[in-house]
Amino acid sequence: MSGSYWEQVMADDLAVPTDRPLADLTAELTRMLGDADPSRRDGLALPTLGAWVARGVYDDLLPGLGDGMAAGLLVGLGEEGTDSVFRRSFSALVLGACIQRDNRRPLVLAGKVLEWGDRLATWLLREQDTRGFVPGKGWAHAMSHGADAIATLARSPHLSAPELTVLLDVVADRVLAPGPVWTHGEHDRMARAVVAVLRRELVPVGVLEPWVNRLAAGADPERSEADDPYTATGNAQALLRSLYLLLALGPRHPATRSDLLLVLVEALRRTNGVLAPVGAH
Repeated sequence: MSGSYWEQVMADDLAVPTDRPLADLTAELTRMLGDADPSRRDGLALPTLGAWVARGVYDDLLPGLGDGMAAGLLVGLGEEGTDSVFRRSFSALVLGACIQRDNRRPLVLAGKVLEWGDRLATWLLREQDTRGFVPGKGWAHAMSHGADAIATLARSPHLSAPELTVLLDVVADRVLAPGPVWTHGEHDRMARAVVAVLRRELVPVGVLEPWVNRLAAGADPERSEADDPYTATGNAQALLRSLYLLLALGPRHPATRSDLLLVLVEALRRTNGVLAPVGAH
């Protein structure tokens, strides 16, 4: 269908059209999630699917819709610099919307949500295209969208301490993976995902402290053997900073906040030469 069809849907307050089967509408919107034109992808497909999920249009079909979005995470996976990133990245957002709907009103079996979480984590760790803004095509933002989906998953009542600990490890693995330093706010979104885990109040400080120290080990330029140590350690260093700021200044402090802030301060002092005592470097 033409863009004008979906623009009319937007003008009608995103009411579900009655002239076509919902399955056909959904299939077209799903294809549009991978469109290189941001006006179709960001401006039409994403808000339409997001609104319909939130309004309960898919409540009886949520497992199937989520499975379709999970399949979208695999489209072109391993490619870098191609338009396939849009389908993967925006599928993650809609899958997050499916999980959020289940968080608000139980609709999906626990095993299905855990399966979606496993597929999200696998995709996020294997994603090679970490571009933020793509000139002429808008936001790709796979790392940010993945972090947002992980944050929503962390709020699922189907996840307990072991699964939440895995989510922390997924964040650390992604941040510590070789690759370019992110430049479009991804670290803040990753930090928000971590805080979503912390707010469940299920992961103890005894688990969190070694997790921070693992990040710190990958954030210290002096310990890096890379030709450009600041590039190699930049993502881990930035996540430590973002997490500190979010815990220090953000709302809804988790119970572990005070202890974790002390651990983060020490980690930042060890890994950031500006914060080290004079003469230490």
